[in-house]
Amino acid sequence: MAEDSRQLLAEGARALGIGLEAAAIDRLALYLAELMKWSRRVNLIARDTPEPQVVDTHFLDALTLVPLLEEGGGAVHLLDVGTGAGFPGLVLACVLPDARFTLVEPRQKRVSFLRHMVRTLGLDNVEVVADRIEPHAVAWHGRFTHLTSRAVAEPAVFLPLIRPLAAPATKVILMLARPEALAGLEHLPAGPWRLVASREFVLPFSGAPRLLAVVRCG
Repeated sequence: MAEDSRQLLAEGARALGIGLEAAAIDRLALYLAELMKWSRRVNLIARDTPEPQVVDTHFLDALTLVPLLEEGGGAVHLLDVGTGAGFPGLVLACVLPDARFTLVEPRQKRVSFLRHMVRTLGLDNVEVVADRIEPHAVAWHGRFTHLTSRAVAEPAVFLPLIRPLAAPATKVILMLARPEALAGLEHLPAGPWRLVASREFVLPFSGAPRLLAVVRCG
C-alpha cells in the first residue's frame, strides 16, 4: 500500500500542476501512514476513511496552496489556524523546506500527533503551538506573510478572528468550495477586505470543487 500511496500522491500533484521531489513524496507517504495508524485510536480524520480518499481530500487539497506560497520568491511564514492533523500546514512544510510554518491547534491529542510527526519527519521549519490564536493577537501582528485555515472555512467567521494579526501586506488564503462564500466580503465589519487573487479547480480523484481566494485588509 505504501507504493500505491506514493503513486497517488505523485499523480495527484501532477494533475494539479505541482511537481514533487522524491524526498517530499517520501515524507508525505510516511505522514499518511502515521495518520492512518493514529486515526484508529485518535479522532484525527473521519474514521474508516479509505486511504485514496485521504490522499485526495486532505493531502492534495493542502498541496493546492503551493503555487500561492511560491509566488514572488520571497520569504514565507504561514500561520495555519486550527490545523487539526496538519492540514494544510504540515503537508506544505513537507514539500517547502525553505518556508516556515506555525501550526496552531488547541486540542491536545492532535498536538501530540503533530509534534510526533515533526520529530518523525525531521522538520525544522515547523512550530506547533498548543493554544488558540486570541492570546497571541498583539504579539503576532504582522509576523506572518500568509494566514490560512481549513478548519474555519466561513470568511465571515475566519476574517474577524485573524484581523488583529493581519498587517496590510499579509496575504490571507481562504480555502473554500465555491465562489458564493465570498459574497459580501467587502462589507464585513472587520474589514475592509479586498480580493487580490483567486483560483478555482477540482480535486484530481474526487472531482470535488475548490476555490482558493487571496484577500488583504485595507
